[in-house]
Amino acid sequence: MMVTPLPILERLLGDSGYALAVTQALYFVVSFVAIYVVGRLTLIPLVGRFLDRRNLDSHAKKPLVKLTKFAVVFVAISVAFGFAQYGNFLTSLATIAAAATLAIGFAMQDVIKNFVAGVFIYTDKPFKIGDWVEWDGGSYSGIVEDIGLRVTRVRTFDNELLTVPNSALTDGVIKNPVEGDRLRLKFLFGIGYDDDIDRATEVIVEEAEAHPDILDDPAPSVRLTELGDSSVGLQSRIWIANPSRSDYVRTRGEYVTAVKERFDEEGIDIPYPNRTLGGGFELTSVEEMVEAADD
Repeated sequence: MMVTPLPILERLLGDSGYALAVTQALYFVVSFVAIYVVGRLTLIPLVGRFLDRRNLDSHAKKPLVKLTKFAVVFVAISVAFGFAQYGNFLTSLATIAAAATLAIGFAMQDVIKNFVAGVFIYTDKPFKIGDWVEWDGGSYSGIVEDIGLRVTRVRTFDNELLTVPNSALTDGVIKNPVEGDRLRLKFLFGIGYDDDIDRATEVIVEEAEAHPDILDDPAPSVRLTELGDSSVGLQSRIWIANPSRSDYVRTRGEYVTAVKERFDEEGIDIPYPNRTLGGGFELTSVEEMVEAADD
C-alpha cells in the first residue's frame, strides 16, 4: 500500500493537531511556490511570444499578460490546497466563490459586457490607435488615443477626450473613414438651370486635378445627381491619400473655394434657394381696430 508523505511528516512531528497544521502549511507553501515559479518561467513567456506573433500593440499585450499572471496564481493556489489536503476548506471556498460570482455577475453586467467587447476589438481590429473613427450615426468622431479592455479613449477634433465604453463601439455601426490609407470626399455643387452643365463639370474636374493633395488615381469624377427647385446638383467625387481629419477639412475647403472662384470667372451661377409665399391678407384702418378693441 502506498504511503503519502503527509502521514510520514505527521509521525515525525508527532500526532498532535499542531503537527498536522504545520505539515499542511508546509505542503501548501512548497507546492504553491513550485507551481508559481514554473508558471512564471514557462507559461507567461509562451503567452508573450504568442501575442508577439499576433502583432498586437503593447497596449493590447499588457492587460492580456496581466490576466495570464492572475491565472498562474489562481492555479497555483488551487493545486496547493489539494496537496495540503485542505478538502473541507476547498468545499467551503467553492460555495462562497459561487455565491460571490453570482452576486458580482449581476452587479457588474455592464463591466463584463464592456470587457467582452474589448476582447472583440482586440481580435477583430475594427480600428487601431491613431485611427479617425465615427460612431452613433456620426454624432461622435475623433482620433483613437487608447484602447483598453473596458473603455476606449477618443480625442475629438475640439480637443475633448471622450472615454467611451467598448460596448458602445461594438453594438452599433462604427465608421473608419480612412481605412486603407485613403479617403473619398463628396461635395454637391449647385448651378443654375441656364448654365452649361458640361462646362461646369470641366471646371470641377480641372480644379480637382490642380490640387496637389487630391489623387489622380482614382480619378476625380462628377455626376449630375439632383434637379432641385432652383439649381442643378453636380456631385464631385475625389480621393485624398493618407488623410487626417485636419487634412480632410483643409483640402475640402481649398478645393471648394477654388471651384467657387472659377465659377465666378466663368459666369456660372450658384443660385440661392427661391421660395414663393402664397395667400392673402386684409388691411384694416386704425380706427376700426380701436373700435373693435373697445367693444
